[in-house]
Amino acid sequence: MIKAVFFDFVGTLITKEGENTTHQNIVKEVLRKAKSDLDYMKIWREYEAISSRMFKELAGKPYKPVRIIDTEAIEEVARKYGFKVTPDFWSIHLEMHQKYGELFPEALEALKGLKEKGYHIGMITDSDNDYLRAHLEALGLLNSFDSITTSEEAGFFKPHPRIFELALKKAGIKGDEAIYVGDNPEKDCVGARQVDMTSILLDKKGEKRELWGECEFIISDLREILRIVEEL
Repeated sequence: MIKAVFFDFVGTLITKEGENTTHQNIVKEVLRKAKSDLDYMKIWREYEAISSRMFKELAGKPYKPVRIIDTEAIEEVARKYGFKVTPDFWSIHLEMHQKYGELFPEALEALKGLKEKGYHIGMITDSDNDYLRAHLEALGLLNSFDSITTSEEAGFFKPHPRIFELALKKAGIKGDEAIYVGDNPEKDCVGARQVDMTSILLDKKGEKRELWGECEFIISDLREILRIVEEL
């Protein structure tokens, strides 16, 4: 019997498009403070590529603060193009996430529906605590979850089982009593299945078809979870 539904955050509840807009504005503000006329879109693409590579290399490994990863990424680009990164980079980072974060249109309906059915609603995400809190406050979601578990708290990045085990402990349930919804087959589905959680992949456009085998359910709309939990 399913008692809890856990969610990833970026790409699952909030859109990647919103994240892109957020990061573009972070770079734009960094360049403005550096008095640089470089093309912010070009700098953003390089910054994103470096940051993504760093996160991929850290999958399943001990936690490293996201603020350090992102700062190292922008500083690498800055050295290449000869501009200085403002000391308040992380403050800009938080501010822009609060301003430009964007929920998927059906996210609130799905969360509300699960809450009304009495499920424990949790979040399991690779995140720094201050980033996540700032973002959830801006979205009005801070009180929407019964538990929140971050990689900072667990000490490891997904798909390491520790972060999933900690979330289950908070909810007071076993893995086979929980569902985990994410958008990354290799981190979210693999990590969830390691602790016997049922894995659901959100693949809005069917772009991850080659990795669907890692997940037990594939959805394109978060409201589909309401049907799945009733069937399990």
